[in-house]
Amino acid sequence: MRESELLKHIYGRSAKLLSQFSQVLVGPGHDCAVVASGSPVLLKIDQLVAGRHYRDGTPLDLVARKAIARAVSDIAASGGTPLAALAGATLPDAYPNANELFDAMARWAEHFGCPLVGGDIATSSAPGSPLVLSVSIIGSPHASRGPVLRSGAQPGDGVFVTGAVGGSFDPTTGLGPHLTFEPRLVEAKFLCDTLGPRLRAMMDVSDGLGRDAGRLASMSGVAIELKESALPLRTPGLPWRAAVGDGEDYELLFAAAGEVPPRCPATGTPLTRIGTVKAGSGASIVLRDGTRVDVSALGWDHGMGAQTA
Repeated sequence: MRESELLKHIYGRSAKLLSQFSQVLVGPGHDCAVVASGSPVLLKIDQLVAGRHYRDGTPLDLVARKAIARAVSDIAASGGTPLAALAGATLPDAYPNANELFDAMARWAEHFGCPLVGGDIATSSAPGSPLVLSVSIIGSPHASRGPVLRSGAQPGDGVFVTGAVGGSFDPTTGLGPHLTFEPRLVEAKFLCDTLGPRLRAMMDVSDGLGRDAGRLASMSGVAIELKESALPLRTPGLPWRAAVGDGEDYELLFAAAGEVPPRCPATGTPLTRIGTVKAGSGASIVLRDGTRVDVSALGWDHGMGAQTA
């Protein structure tokens, strides 16, 4: 089963939740669910699997950091503020570093403003079982803008990205920005404060700019056109396919109407226009020579792996 096919099934199955349960305001398909409990809250769960999301030998502190930061990044993508975290773990049998791991996770959760308040631990005796960490974050939406979803982009909006993309994973060492990225909480708050309802749609880039642009386009019922010449590359000269398909950037991809400041004042993070929302469907990129390429499936899809063409 491909991840994209499974997600499509889940989204279809879950469409009835909003009509059946009054407390469910936003269901599967966006970076965070939104439920009402007196006031709306953001809910997010994310997994980190050894051998999939990081290599053996990665420093344990970076493993713990990424486990927390991945879920925090989705809270940022919804324009929210993290409040608390829960962690579940499946440990290989006789795992020797549990105390060190959970102490580091607690430390990073506090760093991101979402203290680790509970969780669950299990062990697996199956040969070769990987370490699996599952982190849930509870957050609050932006007080005035409310939760930012993937579904609000409109034709004519600009398409923007924070920071830089591509080259997040060093194939030689397994290290790189995929382990040390800073979730864009400050930038998301600035965008909500500054743009308000002009901030139409937003998500974080985890599976690749191409695939994630395709997802945002699908949820909004529009087409997204990117420009190769506008991509802010983490590494100068990086091929466009790597920039669009590598993934694990954890930058914010967003659609906005009107002018957007060139950077976030508090952090200096660039806010770069990389394309336009148009009528239609899918995501494409216009190369420097004028060639148009469909990139809506370019990136990572669990069950298929990385797609580069």
